[in-house]
Amino acid sequence: MPPRDDPVSHPNRLSPWLVGLVGAAFLAVLAAVSLGSGAVAFPLGEILDILQAVALGDGDTLPANRVMILWDVRLPRIITAAVAGAALGVSGAVFQGLLLNPLADPYTLGVSSGSTLGAGLVIVMSLFRPDLPWLAGPYALTGGAFVAACLTLAAVIALARDADNHLSPTSLILAGVVLSAILSAALSFLKYLAGDQVGSIIFWLLGSFQARTWTDAAAVLVFFLPAFAVALWSAVDLNIMSMGVRSARTLGVDTRRVRFLLLAAASLAAAAAVSVAGVIGFVGLIVPHLAQLLTGPDHRSLIPLSAIGGAMLLSAADALVRVVLPGEIPVGVLTALLAGPAFLLIFRRKMRGTLHD
Repeated sequence: MPPRDDPVSHPNRLSPWLVGLVGAAFLAVLAAVSLGSGAVAFPLGEILDILQAVALGDGDTLPANRVMILWDVRLPRIITAAVAGAALGVSGAVFQGLLLNPLADPYTLGVSSGSTLGAGLVIVMSLFRPDLPWLAGPYALTGGAFVAACLTLAAVIALARDADNHLSPTSLILAGVVLSAILSAALSFLKYLAGDQVGSIIFWLLGSFQARTWTDAAAVLVFFLPAFAVALWSAVDLNIMSMGVRSARTLGVDTRRVRFLLLAAASLAAAAAVSVAGVIGFVGLIVPHLAQLLTGPDHRSLIPLSAIGGAMLLSAADALVRVVLPGEIPVGVLTALLAGPAFLLIFRRKMRGTLHD
């Protein structure tokens, strides 16, 4: 988001450090409550005992079934949801600042559509080729989503380049929207090919963290960490680029290099989240707006706060569908129902503020 917003004119904004510490504390409390809640309850003392015993290699001294539920079932699911939410939040913050578009998110450039198509292709292949058991493994799904996201990003960049080999935010958005429509049609064709097994694709498309393992948690974390590091390292350049390409070049920013790095980082983060969680909308769209309303548009704080906010939102949504709601509806449905109207209210407020200015 453009840093033209003068923080002096907004005295009610909070300290990024305060917001970050409160958010991190809330995330820790939420994780503890989620660990202890469910069909099998765990008091806080037992949670700490199990975590300590497993960390020290003494897990065999405790009841095996309770250790399995806490350590092998709930904890990897909670970590996967938190990291996936952080990845979507960071991806949305980078896209919105880079493309100068408050409606930009991982879907804008077709990255999420590409990831979805790649994962859907792996699912269909596993249905038609049961003789290849590796297609049903977690690495195949994650790899298919990631490779498809990279190919989609490369196609968008190639389509958006002008005669002088430059990339503009407008051309990137247009290329992404068109390519996303094509990929959505291809995914519909995959659903048709799946036939009676189409339910497996549809359920995955709705977004869920059911049956997530330590492999899933490690996969999303390995992809997210370098993407987050690149985004945070480029935050100052992103602040300058948000004022316009000409101003950024005048100030000595290599806009081509920075744009390519940030596009790759944001796409990598989005692909990591989609590969383990399916399609979960509105997280990358609403979280950066909330963070900006609280602390301002400086990406040095906006990017880490978007990571914390995304982790909080998706962790809370997953805990809600697992513990409170009956039948454990897909978490993507819940985020769309709750975050969608909230984003409309925020967007309407911003538009009124722009008109009044």
